[in-house]
Parts: sequence; structure tokens; C-alpha cells
Amino acid sequence: MIFGEMKPDDAEGAILAHSRKVGSETFKKGRRLSAADIAALKAEGVASVIATRLEADDVAEDEAAKALAKALAGNNIRAAAPFTGRANLHAEAGGIVEIDAARIAAINAIGEAITVATLAPHETVATRQMLATIKIIPFAVPRAELDRALAIAHDGASAMVLHAFKPHRIGLVATQLPDTKQSVMDKSRAVLDARLAAMGGAIAHEIRCDHNELAVAGAVGELIAAGLSPILIFGA
Repeated sequence: MIFGEMKPDDAEGAILAHSRKVGSETFKKGRRLSAADIAALKAEGVASVIATRLEADDVAEDEAAKALAKALAGNNIRAAAPFTGRANLHAEAGGIVEIDAARIAAINAIGEAITVATLAPHETVATRQMLATIKIIPFAVPRAELDRALAIAHDGASAMVLHAFKPHRIGLVATQLPDTKQSVMDKSRAVLDARLAAMGGAIAHEIRCDHNELAVAGAVGELIAAGLSPILIFGA
């Protein structure tokens, strides 16, 4: 990659390194300068621009980010379209994300041009949550470095996999004392419902019983007979 100051006549096809105002238009960073752009620069009296020109062994930032994102994304993970050298990975379902941290570290150690940032392994995530971002720092990356990153990403099972939560019909045993307020138990149930819903589960049946072993054992047996699993016990 050739980077530096260029005269307009030498900059056609190069990528602009800094945004600049040209007449009534703003040429944004990353713009590939066309013949019309060069004419506009010269008409404004611009003597030079800072730009970069890709060489034969360079891979453009968006192309490289897209390729690496696709290679890293395993089951239930979606790679978003790249922009300005960045491609994000998102969860397609709620679940637990499994990440091969050693392989991610190996990719990051290749060089300064490639960066992969992820959540911590085994985090609980929600649908559409961002799990990782792949960023190509300069405007392009040497193909040899990208090939090394892709080889690491493809070495074995997917480096990032999302294990989606499976829906469960859950049984709940909630024990109560003589002075337990039903409103308090209702609030506890609402909190539990919200937590379970985030993991794809739902309470199919609740039994409220006295706070003693025989009552709890009977309630658990009834829920087992109803085919519910797992069974949660909420003590007074």
C-alpha cells in the first residue's frame, strides 16, 4: 500500500485519507477519487491530497473485514455488511456464546492491520446483540496477513458459536408461611418470569404450598407427573 501526499494528476483511483471540502461538496475519507473528482480538486486550486493507493497484494478494508467476519461466525451468528473496514457479528438468538479465545488472540497477534474484539467467552447474550467486531485498521491489509488470519479462523470448529437457549416448560414450587403476603409472592414470580423469558423458558404451572418437607415433596411429585422440567423451588 502506497500512502502519502499526491498531486491531483497522480491521484486518480487513489483513496482519500482525510475528508475535505471541495466546492459545495465534502469528499469523505475513504472516497476513491474519480476523474471527475480530480477535475473538481484542480478547479478548486488544490495542489495535493493525502491518499493511499492499493498494490497488487493488498486486500481492501471492507473486503478483508467481510471475509474474516464470515470465517469467524459459527452457528446462530450473523455477520453484518462491512463499512469503513469494520464488520460486526450479531446474535441470531438468545443464548450463550462460545469463543475460542486462543485463536482470537492468535489473529490479533498477526499484525497491527487486523483487530478482532469480542465479548468474554460464555457470556449470556440476547437476540441481535453484538458479539464481536472485526476492524481492518488501514485502508487495506496485505493478502498474506489476511490469509494467515483466515487459516487460523478455519483451523477446526468455528472460533465463535452461539448455543441458543432451548424452550422449557418449567414447574415452580413456592413455599409460604402463615404470614406470607401473596403480593410479595406475586412480585417474586414476576421477576422470575422475566428472567426465564430471557432464556426462552416459561413457567407452565406453579404450586404454592406450606413451608415443610412433605408439602414440597408432594408439589414436586405433582409437577414431575405433569412432565415439567426443570422444577424450581422458591422458599419463603
